[in-house]
Amino acid sequence: MRMDTVIMGGGLSGLVCGIALAKRGQRVAIVASGQSTLLFNGGSMELLGQIDGKTVTAPLDAIATLPEGHPYRKIGADRIATLADQAQSLLADAGIRVEGTPAANHWRITPMGVAKPAWLTLKSHVRIDDLDKLPCKRLALMCVRGFFDEPNGMLANGLRELGFEVETIEFTTDDITALRRSPSEMRASSLAKHLVSNTSLQRVANQINALAVNADMVLMPSVLSDEDSIDTLQSMVNKPLRLVATLPPSVSGNRMQALLRHYFQMLGGTYLMGDSAVSATLDGDRLTSVTTAKLGDMPLKADQFVLATGSFISRGLIADYERVYEPIMDLDVDADADREQWTRFGILEPQAYTRYGVKTDSELRCMKQGKTIQNLRAIGSVLSGHDAIKMCDGTGVSLLTALAVAQSILATK
Repeated sequence: MRMDTVIMGGGLSGLVCGIALAKRGQRVAIVASGQSTLLFNGGSMELLGQIDGKTVTAPLDAIATLPEGHPYRKIGADRIATLADQAQSLLADAGIRVEGTPAANHWRITPMGVAKPAWLTLKSHVRIDDLDKLPCKRLALMCVRGFFDEPNGMLANGLRELGFEVETIEFTTDDITALRRSPSEMRASSLAKHLVSNTSLQRVANQINALAVNADMVLMPSVLSDEDSIDTLQSMVNKPLRLVATLPPSVSGNRMQALLRHYFQMLGGTYLMGDSAVSATLDGDRLTSVTTAKLGDMPLKADQFVLATGSFISRGLIADYERVYEPIMDLDVDADADREQWTRFGILEPQAYTRYGVKTDSELRCMKQGKTIQNLRAIGSVLSGHDAIKMCDGTGVSLLTALAVAQSILATK
C-alpha cells in the first residue's frame, strides 16, 4: 500500500497531523492500535501550566524560558502563537468547540475539585478566568444518584475552597433509576448513551429546574455524548448550565477522539483501526516501509513517516529490567541508563521517567544509533524533554508538534 505519509499512532497528535496533511491533498494512513489517552481527557487542553512547580499565567511569555531540549524550543518559540491559533481553528473545523487563548491560562476544574491551569476548554465545561473573580457565587452541584464516576464530596469541597457556595443536590429520573438495576450502567459512558432523546433530557431538566432554584449556575457531570444534547439540555434549564469532568473513561475525551477521526476520514484519510506497527525497513538514512500486525506481508510504503505512538501508557515506550526502549525500530531514547534513576520515592515527587522519550534533532527527526533518519519525525507524548504531568503541557505538545511536523512534511514537496 503506497501513501504520501504514514503516521504510527491514532491519538490526538497523530490525528491532528493527519488532518493537517490530508487538508493539503496528501494521501495519509494512520495506524491506530486502539483507544488513545484522549479517554483520560476531561475536556481541556494545556499549553504550559507550570515551570519548576510555579504556576504559569502567560504561556507564550514563559515558553521562551524553557530549556533547549523541550519540544516547544525545537519548534521555535516564535512559532508557538501561530501554531496555537491554527490548532484551535483545526479543532473548530472538526466540530470541537473550545474557548481560550495561548496568551493567558484559565482554570479548569478536575473531578476532585482542583483548579488546574489550561489553555483551551470545551465551551460546555466549567472554566474560571480569574480565581480572584469567580463567575458566580452560588453553585448547584447536580449529582446523579448511584453514579460512580464523580467523587461528589471531594468535588464539592474543592469548589468551596475556591470560594463558591455549593449546594449538593442528588437527583434521578425514572429511566435513570431503571439503569441502576445493573451497576455497570451507572458509568459516564453508559449514561451518555441514554441521555440522547429529548424525552430523557427533558426529565433531567425538570429535576434541575425544580431542585436548583437558589443557584446562580448549575454544574452536572459530563455525561452528554454530543453537542446537540448539550445545547438541548441547556435550552430546557432555567439557569446557566456547565459540565464538569468525570473520572476516566471520559465522555468528552471520547467525543473529541470520534470527531477528529471522522474529520480525518472525511478528508480522505485512511484510518487503520485496531492495527499496530511492528517493524520498519530502513535504506540508509531513510525509512522505506512499515509492517503492521494485520497487514502482514503488505507493508505500508510512503515518502514520509511520523511516529505518534505515545509514551509508556500507550506502549510507544517500553521499560523492562534492563532499559527503556522504543519497540518498533529501537530508536535512540533519552533515558537514564541506571534503572535506579528512573523513579524517586514519593508519588508527588518529580519522576525522571516522565521526561523520557525518543531522541530527535532540531526538526523533530528521529535518530537511530546516533544517525538522523531523514524522513521519520516524532510528535506528541513519545518525545523527550518535557514532563506532561508536572509541566501541564502534554496536549499542547501533542497539538503543536503535530502541526509543526505537518508543515515540515509539506515543505519537502
